[in-house]
Amino acid sequence: MNTQELLATTVDEHAELVRALLEPALAKRGTETVLLADALDRITAGVVLSPVDLPLFRNAQMDGFAVLASDVATVPVTLPVVGEIAARATTPGALEPGTVVRIMTGAVVPEGADAVVPLEDTEGEGDSVTVAHSRDAGEYVRERGSDLREGDELLPAGIRLAPRHLAALAAAGLSSVDVVVRPRVAVVTTGAELVRPGREVELGEIYDSNLVALSAALRVVGAEVTIATRVGDDVDALLAALQDAASTSDIIITSGGISKGEYEVVRELLGFLRGTVGEIAMQPGGPQATADIAGIPVIGFPGNPVSTQISFEVFIAPLLREASLLPPAQKRTLTLVGDVSSVEGKRQFLRGRVVDGDRVEVVAGPGSHLVAGLAASDVLIDVPADTTQLGDGDPVETWTL
Repeated sequence: MNTQELLATTVDEHAELVRALLEPALAKRGTETVLLADALDRITAGVVLSPVDLPLFRNAQMDGFAVLASDVATVPVTLPVVGEIAARATTPGALEPGTVVRIMTGAVVPEGADAVVPLEDTEGEGDSVTVAHSRDAGEYVRERGSDLREGDELLPAGIRLAPRHLAALAAAGLSSVDVVVRPRVAVVTTGAELVRPGREVELGEIYDSNLVALSAALRVVGAEVTIATRVGDDVDALLAALQDAASTSDIIITSGGISKGEYEVVRELLGFLRGTVGEIAMQPGGPQATADIAGIPVIGFPGNPVSTQISFEVFIAPLLREASLLPPAQKRTLTLVGDVSSVEGKRQFLRGRVVDGDRVEVVAGPGSHLVAGLAASDVLIDVPADTTQLGDGDPVETWTL
């Protein structure tokens, strides 16, 4: 076998190695057309031009009366009401000088009218109305195309679609939009001891939390999960799963099977794939691996669930956030509650909980199996590799989970 030891040894070095492997895969994504119902949080593939004028037609900004401005130049003035126009499909007749028509917000302003007098500026009802305030031509009238003209840029390329953007697309009559394909990521968990949640377990078996957690974490940072599968300690089965994943994915993530003991199926397979595997100076998450199968990068995480989740947050999530135009995870300097010891030479990511807004307490030990402790956390406490002791009141850097 030709498994190579990882060239990177620190967290930052390995992060740069992972970036170098994944950036080409993330950059070559294509485009697709999606319905607006599926377009939230997607990235526009190009400039979107408006196919229509906005507003589509000349309409009233207020409930009131459509008038000829010159007829209400001197007030108060009482004018006959000759009709009513509701906000619906209609082609109203032209307004004759010396008359007004009752009009609702959004309704078509008739030809001959050049202003709208708001209802609150009038008195009377029935066949006539008294206008108390004069209005200039154009007041409370939304002219066709005053927001955007047909052919103008409705949305720029390369923006993440929020509800306000979808509103603009829908207002222009568009039912779909061209977007960049999401990063397509496959998840393969390994281990003969893994079983799906909900099934009865036998002694020695454990529930596969990594498949659930990684799939969810990928969706949070804008990726599409193409395959989510588990395999036992079988090299052939793992190879088949990776080949299947490579045919539909930009990136493959594996968990488990990269330690130095027996039955380390990922480590064994990476030997044939000329991959790299080794120890990073971090805790938890020391074992890390990389490989390539059919031109698709493979990132291998350790199998303990806390190690897997922290490895994802440190090495993969920042890149996918960038690719999905999401802001980076928030990092804040907080005040530590209590004393903390750390392993010399290893950058440690402790699980913490924010208290009183600007302080943080450790909620679990350093063990990579303590999933309940991770669930109770809302930040990671980033302890540098050269720090072995922190005291109550010391400043610490935290990563928001």
